[in-house]
Amino acid sequence: MRKFDGKTTLAVTSGEPAGIGPDICLSLAQADLPCRVAVLGDKEMLRQRAQMLGADIRIRDYSADGLPEKGVLDVVHIPLSAPCRAGCLNADNAGYVLALLDEAYAGVAEGRFAAMVTAPLHKGVINDAGFPFFSGHTEYLAEKSHTKQVVMMLAGGGLRVALLTTHLPLKDVAAALNEELVCSVVRIVHHDLRRYFGIENPRILLAGLNPHAGEGGHLGREESDIMLPAVRRLQAEGIAVSEPLPADTLFQPFMLKDADAVLAAYHDQGLPVLKYASFGEGVNITLGLPFIRTSVDHGTALTLAGSGKALSGSLKAAVDAAYTMVCAADKGIGPV
Repeated sequence: MRKFDGKTTLAVTSGEPAGIGPDICLSLAQADLPCRVAVLGDKEMLRQRAQMLGADIRIRDYSADGLPEKGVLDVVHIPLSAPCRAGCLNADNAGYVLALLDEAYAGVAEGRFAAMVTAPLHKGVINDAGFPFFSGHTEYLAEKSHTKQVVMMLAGGGLRVALLTTHLPLKDVAAALNEELVCSVVRIVHHDLRRYFGIENPRILLAGLNPHAGEGGHLGREESDIMLPAVRRLQAEGIAVSEPLPADTLFQPFMLKDADAVLAAYHDQGLPVLKYASFGEGVNITLGLPFIRTSVDHGTALTLAGSGKALSGSLKAAVDAAYTMVCAADKGIGPV
């Protein structure tokens, strides 16, 4: 049994209150966690959800000096803006959801929390509430921390898959690629694999954009004109990144056995493979931020909220991953 770290506390945002975020956060009270967690959310809403689930969990105010107890959930109380019913979105609570992120960010920035773990939110209802430019946790936290570029990486099933481009329509992906983008994303992935995963010389496999990685220019020239020049620059810097490889064979065991991460060109090139291998147990990690942020690999699942059917494996994996990254950073394995 692993040793519990009572000195390290992670902030866990409970996400969209009408979704399964509160349900899976409640499960942390009974989980075997590596360190303390402070769940950010409305105390009464969490109590009501626990009653709805038939969960014997006590809600108490988080105190940095308190001692964790099984069956007790430590909560940083942030009041709902409006009443909430499981499964029923209410745009009036959009500000509440953002307030959870604001408090988690403030706590990490001030050193009260070692890292941030986020339960799912609902982008659409936040947009409908008058925040039309909100596009997700990653972008919001990047803006708050004045971070110019971040990288989305999912980990699970023995894989780490990062993305060159994220939530873009497929028709826009090729136009978004350029040599500087490839270089900057690879550098962020390389840096954070060193700092947060303790890998001294990360080996990164780069997936080509086109079928057969362009087939020597006959099926597209993004590989030869953009990716390959970037790879040459990166290799000259001492970064172990491959030439662009055909994505249809990249995820074979014989290719992955010597790799530390795969860099996919677009969202649905890399993530279906990872989610097939680990859905419900995977972790979404934001690289490039000046702090550690992990998240679940799923959405709000409104139809499951309050049903007792929501699985909490991904949230627990996100807590474990955040703690592991905190420990690696504290050891100073990689560059700051």
